[in-house]
Amino acid sequence: MCQESPRKIRRTHSFLALAAVALLASCASQIMKNYVGGPLEAVILDYGPPDNVVEIGVGQRAYQWRRVNTEAVTGTTSGEIRQTRHGERYELSESPGYVKETECFYTFFARASGTRWFVTSFRRPQLECE
Repeated sequence: MCQESPRKIRRTHSFLALAAVALLASCASQIMKNYVGGPLEAVILDYGPPDNVVEIGVGQRAYQWRRVNTEAVTGTTSGEIRQTRHGERYELSESPGYVKETECFYTFFARASGTRWFVTSFRRPQLECE
């Protein structure tokens, strides 16, 4: 019977995790990119009023939305049979579950054109907010 070494299994899991991050990376940025060049009202209609508006120059503003993402992380339990001089012994390892909260900020930059504001660019969110 052929068994994979724990090191090789960990390496494979690390590679798969990195591949998943690469696939998911820039999801929010791709959505945000679609608003560039359009009226700010489109963002507001989709996400509601901004949490912050900052004047950054003459006819320029930054509009910022804040979101808190909540994720329940499940606990894990694993065990291993160990040989001792008194026979076999089962050792148990437990990690409790917890709630993970991530605060994310999504910022669009806009320029005035007449009485309307148009999105000119955006700030890329943190990786865990993508």
